[in-house]
Amino acid sequence: MAFTGRDVLQVRTGLGLGQIQFAQLLGVHPITVSKWERGISAPTPYQEAFIESFRQAAQDKAVRERVGKLLVKAGIIAVMFLLLKAAARERRKS
Repeated sequence: MAFTGRDVLQVRTGLGLGQIQFAQLLGVHPITVSKWERGISAPTPYQEAFIESFRQAAQDKAVRERVGKLLVKAGIIAVMFLLLKAAARERRKS
């Protein structure tokens, strides 16, 4: 799936994350996220796979609420685990 800048922005804001936090999740610079959102560049297929997982996870309100708290308390690895686990759960529902 090719993500537009609007798609990236919706996933990021749907998770309640700033560009810096979202960039940390994907292992890129915040300027890269800004460029994606403005349509100047696009995520790689590998990055798109993560963003799609995050989109699926963001459908769960409980996940969205926990993301911000985990970023403060446990850090980026815990958030990545939570999002990927929730995305897998969403895929199984489909």
